[in-house]
Amino acid sequence: MVMERSAQTAQPVSVSAAQLLANLPSPLFVVGGDTRLVTVNPAAEQLFGASLNVLVGRPLSDFMPAHATILDLIRHVSTGGASVSEYGVELALSKGETVLVDSHMSPIVENPGHVLVILHPCSVARRLDQHRVQRGSARSVATLAATLAHEVKNPLSGIRGAAQLLEPAIPEEDRPLVQLICDETDRICALVDRMEEFNAGRPVERRPVNIHQVLEHVRRIAEHGFARRHRIVEHYDPSLPHVEGDRDKLIQVFLNLVKNAAEAAQPDGGTITLTTTYQHGWRMALGTSRERLHLPITVEVKDDGPGVAPDVADHLFEPFVTSKPRGTGLGLALVAKIVHDHGGVVSHHPGDPGAVFRVSLPANRSAGRGARDTEEAASR
Repeated sequence: MVMERSAQTAQPVSVSAAQLLANLPSPLFVVGGDTRLVTVNPAAEQLFGASLNVLVGRPLSDFMPAHATILDLIRHVSTGGASVSEYGVELALSKGETVLVDSHMSPIVENPGHVLVILHPCSVARRLDQHRVQRGSARSVATLAATLAHEVKNPLSGIRGAAQLLEPAIPEEDRPLVQLICDETDRICALVDRMEEFNAGRPVERRPVNIHQVLEHVRRIAEHGFARRHRIVEHYDPSLPHVEGDRDKLIQVFLNLVKNAAEAAQPDGGTITLTTTYQHGWRMALGTSRERLHLPITVEVKDDGPGVAPDVADHLFEPFVTSKPRGTGLGLALVAKIVHDHGGVVSHHPGDPGAVFRVSLPANRSAGRGARDTEEAASR
């Protein structure tokens, strides 16, 4: 249930700089010219796994490899005197953990040689890079499918036909081998057919779509089929505007995600959670271009299974990447393609437990959106 907040007169609150730093969720620290730590906030203490008293005065290289990218960037800022931002930096810590961060560093003018460092968990920038990679992968699969359809499917049809013609002349005990040939050729042809779904074809015909009706349709299919032994929990924002998209293709997206969740969840009594939210004012830039993605409608599909293996997590939406013994690795790649065709973004996030797949989509521009239309217009 979405609660409305009554308008209140803002009251001035006195907050000290120390309080701001102490409550900042991102690690922040200052290093001197010799890369010794001068001060750290609590989030940085947690990152390094040591207290302020232990950290202050010690070289940063005590807590990460001497060749770490972060150290090189700090030295560059310290000597060059210009701020630097680096996205998607692997930060290897001495305790054996590796985290991916967006780093922002600025020289402290009042203290020459000192550098302020702020680290953020790698998020939007990395997802946009993945967004572009996924689009390129989908185009590659489409090209490969077109080639395979001509170079592989046609010869396979000949092989299958020849095997069927030979079947009557083969002894009864050997005929299962003919069936094996037919079954395997059919399996390869089916795989190529699935790959052909990546062909660009016509652009998405976008119309106002009620995303809750899409999810309700998917839920009914799941409850009477692959998820009949699971519990499906729904947390919906009832005032969402319509999505701008193709209803059938969106059903395909969420049917695939819910099916994956059912396969990952606990076999009997597992829980699949569907959540919708509206993120007002959430826009993302595409690289250095002026294009902005306005994706206020978010749908999450969560399971309570073991989660995604770390070595697979960063490549989930790439074709032929799968953790299933008999999987083809095309399901999530097709999900990514359809979402991208809608101008949206799909991403994976670790759950506690399980995995969360988050789809962010544009709202329909012509459909009535009530108070949110007014709110959005006022923010421009």
